[in-house]
Amino acid sequence: MAGGGTPLRGAGNCAAGHSEAADASACSLGRCVCGISWAERAVPRAPEGGGSSLAGGAPSSGGSAPNDGGCAPSGGGGPAPSGGSRVPSGGGPAPGGGGRAPSKGGGSARGGGGGGRARVFPPFPPRTDPEAPFASTWWGDAWIAALEESALDPARLARGRAYARAGHVDTITVEPGRIVAYVHGSRPRPYRAELRMRTLTPEDWDRFLDAAAADPGHLMSLLARDMPHALAATADRTGARLLPGRGDLISSCTCPDRGHPCKHAAALTYQTARILDADPFALLLLRGGEERHILDELSHRNARAATQDTPRAPGGPESPAADPPPLPGVLAREALASDHRPPLPPPLPPPAHPGEAPLLPSAPGAPDPAALEFLAMDTAARAHAHLTKGAPPFADPDPWKDAIRLAASHPGLSGRRTFSRQFAELAHAVGHAPADLSRAAAAWRQGDEEGLAVLETAWDPPAGPFDRARGALAAAGLPRMTIDRNRLTDPTGTCQLRYGRDGYWYPYRSEPGRADWWPEGPPDVDPAGALTGLLAT
Repeated sequence: MAGGGTPLRGAGNCAAGHSEAADASACSLGRCVCGISWAERAVPRAPEGGGSSLAGGAPSSGGSAPNDGGCAPSGGGGPAPSGGSRVPSGGGPAPGGGGRAPSKGGGSARGGGGGGRARVFPPFPPRTDPEAPFASTWWGDAWIAALEESALDPARLARGRAYARAGHVDTITVEPGRIVAYVHGSRPRPYRAELRMRTLTPEDWDRFLDAAAADPGHLMSLLARDMPHALAATADRTGARLLPGRGDLISSCTCPDRGHPCKHAAALTYQTARILDADPFALLLLRGGEERHILDELSHRNARAATQDTPRAPGGPESPAADPPPLPGVLAREALASDHRPPLPPPLPPPAHPGEAPLLPSAPGAPDPAALEFLAMDTAARAHAHLTKGAPPFADPDPWKDAIRLAASHPGLSGRRTFSRQFAELAHAVGHAPADLSRAAAAWRQGDEEGLAVLETAWDPPAGPFDRARGALAAAGLPRMTIDRNRLTDPTGTCQLRYGRDGYWYPYRSEPGRADWWPEGPPDVDPAGALTGLLAT
């Protein structure tokens, strides 16, 4: 009994790591001298391994807290988030993905940032207020400042803000070292924008976690989805800077724009600020630290410091390590013992649109992840066309035609005078110049295989269609055109109509005096309509 007959609580620690037994005078008040309620102290839990518990409990042998000498805090006074994330309270999207399963085994998990698992955030809806800021926290503002201070063209930033407010940024994936999303632009297919930033080394994480664990308030702030200035300053002092500075964000995109950044990468950066506002752990993941590992490491180091400061009662028993409970399930031999097999469920209906390619990691000596993602998206598109329209499931066996189809179906592989690295590599792989592949891709987009045949092959059609075409052009008041096999060319040498075997007229355009003909616009059965559309562009 203490404090006038008030019974003492069982000895333990508060969420900040202070010993209740060392401050018996405060027990009658129900609070530690630091102001944290004793009811907020963590309940000890036996780990599975024998070293530091990465599941939120107290360490066992080699650093265990005795039952009568103080409990190690589990998560600093609050529950560890389930699955590595929880729904942000600031209106942001619920993060997908989850925490990595804790590793088993002895020893302290040094450098507990540990390379995290990717998290996926759903798209943000369009914003109705054009003046609303993208960031409402100081760390969100610092993220945007890193973009705007290193941008070379303010006009691209303005277009990026417009894209972000209009909701053009699709699902955002955050993983250690990079952020990736597809951004919808002027083309039907979206562009793949990517942001890269250096991850912290294990030594950086070790120094940062040691310094952050020295102040229990840092752990409480992170649990509340807050990043105080003091925590960022602690990271800076240890050489483990969390927020990006000028030039730290490296952007790339599959669009033909070579600006730094382009409007698609800028839109992704602005939308990412909204994610960081709601959950600063996304920034820590980008630096290479997973939420569950960071919280467990901070709790473990906090508890270790508390147990080192609190002496164990003489003769007090140590916490026994509990055996893990058996996993539920059915043995395979029991499941396969019967010959009865239930019927297979009916096939699911095909989705409305083909899915996006998964986010693939980059590794030294491995194929380019962007090229693999592009091939995966093409395969999904062909499978979807086969299921919904009965299109052939396999690509053309002719490598040249298959390369043309690939170049025509992907927005990042198109161009007339400037070509991406992927486009040039695809052209060289089939033995053609990039300009030839670009012209053929334009013909494919104009009329598929028939459009390509019109580009590559001249033929002698019957006289009837040409006589009717010249009469229709004269009746429409269009200029008289010269005839060369299946081609009609205007007197200026800038417009041309090519007659296909399918009965359509395919419009072409060239620079004056160059005879460098490029497909331009959709084909039409009416030559006057095809030429009028060409002259109007």
